[in-house]
Parts: sequence; structure tokens; C-alpha cells
Amino acid sequence: MSSEITQISDEIINPGHGTSPAAWVANITVLIAFVVGALFFESGNGTGILIATVIAAVGVIVGIVLAKLGYGVRGPKYHAKGH
Repeated sequence: MSSEITQISDEIINPGHGTSPAAWVANITVLIAFVVGALFFESGNGTGILIATVIAAVGVIVGIVLAKLGYGVRGPKYHAKGH
């Protein structure tokens, strides 16, 4: 039984979700946009909510662009660090 568990766990490949610079930049930008959007929503400022929505969209686009430039998980400019 133990050898089966080892064999199964050895086959699992860690794709590195969220460990690339592209993912960090996208997630932090979107997080900031949602916090700012929530504050504007609470104050009733519709223009601020739209600005926060645009910032969130830009964060997603920037993450995609950085990944295409090689800063994604499998990009040539990204080097995974060991734990």
C-alpha cells in the first residue's frame, strides 16, 4: 500500500500556481482594485467603482502580458525557487 502512495505522489506535477511574477502582479493589482472598489461602493461613488473596475481589468491584462513576455510559470525569464 505504501509503495502505491509513493508512486501516485511521485506522478503529481506541481505547475507552480501563483508563484510567478506575472501571477503576483496580476493578483496584487486586482486585490487593490477590489479593496478600492469596495471603499468607493461604501461611500456611494459610482465613478470610483468604475475606475476600480478598470484597474482590475488592467491587472488581468498586465498579468497576461507579463506571462507572454516570459515571466509566467513556464516562461524563460522565471526561475522557480526551492522551498
